[in-house]
Amino acid sequence: MPYPHIDPVFLELGPLQFRWYGLMYLIGLTAAYFLIKRTVAAKQLPLGPDQIYDMVVFAAFGVFLGGRLGYTLFYNFPYYSQHPEKILAVWEGGMSFHGGLIGTMIALVWFSKRRGIPVYTVADLAASVTPIGLGCGRMGNFINGELYGRATDVDWCMVFPAGGPACRHPSQLYEASLEGVLLFTVLWLVGRRSTPPGTLCWTFIAGYGVCRMFVELFREPDLHLGFVLGPFSMGQILSAPMVMLGVFMLVWGYHKRSLEQARSITSPQ
Repeated sequence: MPYPHIDPVFLELGPLQFRWYGLMYLIGLTAAYFLIKRTVAAKQLPLGPDQIYDMVVFAAFGVFLGGRLGYTLFYNFPYYSQHPEKILAVWEGGMSFHGGLIGTMIALVWFSKRRGIPVYTVADLAASVTPIGLGCGRMGNFINGELYGRATDVDWCMVFPAGGPACRHPSQLYEASLEGVLLFTVLWLVGRRSTPPGTLCWTFIAGYGVCRMFVELFREPDLHLGFVLGPFSMGQILSAPMVMLGVFMLVWGYHKRSLEQARSITSPQ
């Protein structure tokens, strides 16, 4: 299939350039705000409009700061240790989801403590809408022609401008479908059930890890890293603990609720 050459810059105003990639982040954050607001109203949760706005702002700072620092530590530490002034040069590219996740978790825990809101209430709300931002971000990667897949001969392969003459998997679209559409659907279905606090959060953690580890089978490893441990890429190595931790916490959450229900039945009235 022909790669659709879309200009990464959708608007220029003098020296200012507005890029699709940045717009995708904005769309994701805006959609997250309105969906969280809707969920809060439907479930009558203890958050007002100002608190929801603050929550999204905290999460945004966590994503950008954590994503950038995560990239410098996980993916290109030798370079940035020699050029520390480049750490803040976000316009040159380089963001890590796993770093962004850590940054967001720290920011939202801080937010919940400052506002006196249960951590899992905030975490579940954030997790339920995060796939929207992920899906939008992967579409931004596709428009930029970056993070493309491995060489293949499937009928839907594409030749990316930065990927040489080889026809490659459009792995950005795979990720948008799995980490975005599929994961959002799973979380929406889980959210309709009565679940222990933190279920959406840990379902997202485990679900993302599974999706990312699978897509990495088709995605070209970073050129400066290659495969890090045998046939495994850095993305797979960072995602494997997410799956194990997420599954463990889900099992523990349901086990804890079962114990609490058993105590409530056997305790004298």
